[in-house]
Amino acid sequence: MTDSSGEVIVYWRPGCSYCWKLRRGLRATGLHYREVDIWDDPEAKAFVRSVANGDETVPTVVVAGHAMVNPSVSTVLAAVEEYAPDLVTADVAPARRPWWRRIL
Repeated sequence: MTDSSGEVIVYWRPGCSYCWKLRRGLRATGLHYREVDIWDDPEAKAFVRSVANGDETVPTVVVAGHAMVNPSVSTVLAAVEEYAPDLVTADVAPARRPWWRRIL
């Protein structure tokens, strides 16, 4: 589970609004990542607990072996640029704040 060198893994669970928001945002950037449902994978559930102080806090994202609990899209993209820059391609767009936050 922890061998994620060279890839982005998003651990999530059904019904999690934070997971939905992050996954939607990552899809909009065009970043390629793998999704793992912790309710379907006991090893994934155990991994999430190991990096989230014993909790099943999702979304938990791993970028090239570096785990982040409940990160924003921009945090994930920054981690990709730092730890796995080869995953950033021309089709990966930067994270954008929602229009209503840009005008405030």
